[in-house]
Amino acid sequence: MIIGVLDVSIMIPDSHSLKEKRRVIRSLKDRIKKRFNVSLAETEGQNTWQRCELTVVMVACQKTAIERELNRIVDLIGATPEAALTEHWIEYY
Repeated sequence: MIIGVLDVSIMIPDSHSLKEKRRVIRSLKDRIKKRFNVSLAETEGQNTWQRCELTVVMVACQKTAIERELNRIVDLIGATPEAALTEHWIEYY
């Protein structure tokens, strides 16, 4: 069994309040959860207006399956017009 952990740093440049930021992040989290079978949480930047870090965790039998799905999540986040992906990293356990 392999555990894949994806950490993603996101900027929301058009956000001028926590309410606006949370709307964007909630929508993004809902799309990820609906499309992929992963666990997901906002792990940093909860009280900042324009910055957020999401952590996504996935478990599978093969590393290639995890890598493929986590990269698809990165692509989905990168294609979100309201959010700018600043950096991401993947770790395996």
